[in-house]
Amino acid sequence: MTPFELAEPRSLRKAVALLDPDDPTVRPIAGGTALMLMMKSGLFRPSRLVSLRRVERRFSTIGRTVDGRVRIGALTPLAALERSAAIRRALPVVARTLRTLSNVRVRNVATLGGHLAHADPHLDLPPVLIALGAELVVIGPAGERTLPLSALHAGYYETVLARDELIAQVLVPPQAPRRAAYLKCTTRSADDWPALGVAVALSLEAGAVREAAIVLGAATETPVRLGGAESLLRGVAPDDPQLRRIGDAAADEAPVIGDPQGSAAYKRQLVRVYVRRALAQALAP
Repeated sequence: MTPFELAEPRSLRKAVALLDPDDPTVRPIAGGTALMLMMKSGLFRPSRLVSLRRVERRFSTIGRTVDGRVRIGALTPLAALERSAAIRRALPVVARTLRTLSNVRVRNVATLGGHLAHADPHLDLPPVLIALGAELVVIGPAGERTLPLSALHAGYYETVLARDELIAQVLVPPQAPRRAAYLKCTTRSADDWPALGVAVALSLEAGAVREAAIVLGAATETPVRLGGAESLLRGVAPDDPQLRRIGDAAADEAPVIGDPQGSAAYKRQLVRVYVRRALAQALAP
């Protein structure tokens, strides 16, 4: 690796001030699980890294907002989320998803904010958190702003964040009384990059679906919500033939792409099957 400057500010605002909106070789680093690999391969050669490991501890804790949402500091390690009793109670689908997210060595180091900002479409948590209606608190030179997580990803490894903005917190409505599920298909080990990830969240009323969210990852360039398939669910109490029709509609609607995990045709068939399975799992008593 080429030499670079390492800054270790004591606050998130000071970290923002050390970033340069005009210089792409200046980057923040939290867990560094992706960035260090890029540096070792020579793909990225920083002039300065701004380490976030010494900033205020509140950005690596889990709590509740006054309106009842789960507040997760962006620097919270994924392993801390996996072990958190508060997450298991309020967001059980997140806790389940983390069991096969990469491996324990990565989860011990990787942070939630870095996981989301990396914008790799194969990541597991973005579809789950989007389906649950998560929002981000972002800090920049002008102060804080809030945006839906669904608006974060602009393309393959691209986000809408400016180079001098950082994710500070993630706000997630509690899962209950909604039913939620996340399923993924991997072509090798269970913790490998998925060929497809499907997250669903459903609100039921008198046995019928009142609101639905179906979000795909890994098979698309960015996490994608399938509004057409969702509309087929609303107002009905789905049986197996209906779930198959919704799976077919999802496969027709999804803007799938091929990659080393599978061709576009293969992934479209996965969407057909896994959307049905995820919905069935969420609806199971």
